Amino acid sequence: MHLGPKAVALAGGAVVLLAIATVMVLGGNPSKATATAVVPFPLEHGRDYDDFEAQRAARTTPVPSVAAAASAAASRPPATSSARPVSSSAAPVAPKPIPPPPPAPAGVPAFSHVFVIVMENHEYGSIIGSGAAPYINSLAASYGLATNYYAASHPSLPNYLALTAGSTFGIASDCTTCFVNATNIADQVEASGRSWKAYMEDMPSPCYGGASSGNYAMKHNPFMYYTDIRNNPARCAAHVVPFTQFSTDLRNGTVPNFVWITPNMCNDMHDCSVGTGDAWLRSVVPTITGSAAFRTGGVLFITWDEGASNAGCCGDSSGGQVATLVISPRSIPGLRSRTAENHYGLLRTIEDAFRLSHLNAAAWAGNVSMREYFH
Repeated sequence: MHLGPKAVALAGGAVVLLAIATVMVLGGNPSKATATAVVPFPLEHGRDYDDFEAQRAARTTPVPSVAAAASAAASRPPATSSARPVSSSAAPVAPKPIPPPPPAPAGVPAFSHVFVIVMENHEYGSIIGSGAAPYINSLAASYGLATNYYAASHPSLPNYLALTAGSTFGIASDCTTCFVNATNIADQVEASGRSWKAYMEDMPSPCYGGASSGNYAMKHNPFMYYTDIRNNPARCAAHVVPFTQFSTDLRNGTVPNFVWITPNMCNDMHDCSVGTGDAWLRSVVPTITGSAAFRTGGVLFITWDEGASNAGCCGDSSGGQVATLVISPRSIPGLRSRTAENHYGLLRTIEDAFRLSHLNAAAWAGNVSMREYFH
């Protein structure tokens, strides 16, 4: 059939319209039509992804550097030992263990002998300024006094562990069978070639393993909770001894480099009055300060295990505000420090004095070394 020019033109136009419609449906490339249909809009995708990343960053702690990881470790509570590895969802692989910071090269003198006496259960205000404690207050006037110092926790035992190993290890009672397999200050001192002893008033015999005897209580003797001491009878008997041995060691000039002293349950003010504890310190402290070990490079710290409140500082201490005395020939006379300090910082100070690494929470930046007391 012969079509006229007009019909040909109409048919051609229809073909063109059909081609245009096909291009519009297939997007000009039929092989990509299906993929194009499921790809999100690029701008919207980018905005949603950025928001997701921001939220994830707010919930996780990336580990791009040792410094960032150390900062993350500083925010963790003391109930868990910081020796445990830290993980992060932002890191493609498990982070390497973070080495402890090096001991402070300056600030804390390299003491030859460190003495520690721990008293019991009194808030700062019931000791400092109290007429029942004239001797303690005379020491505070002559040496250094921490006026913003806090215990770690409640009750007694967690504080003794914090003072000697930098962690409460999740212990929140005065349990007598909750032994801990952990490195402690005695291990560090011994490994450094120095000597140590813990002198326990009214302990019936060296390395006595019972929970109590008379006025002696194991809950105030942290060294009997560390398995590497408790389960080594020879080591334990040589280092954890009755307080009666202390005068003998002083007299013979064999007092060790690190001395820990726990008074009995009366003399530490736990069961008896502030005045009783003050009188006991009056009888004991001069024997320390008069010794050659103290006069030629020694320091004595007197602290209380816990207070009566939940006051705290530094993000990881809530055992009440307690008095702490810093006594040394190197002490700045009459110094009263307002620096926020705690039991972990006292452990750090002892480690710095012996140029040792810092255990657990003693390594955290907020638990500062007590440097300001010394000239």
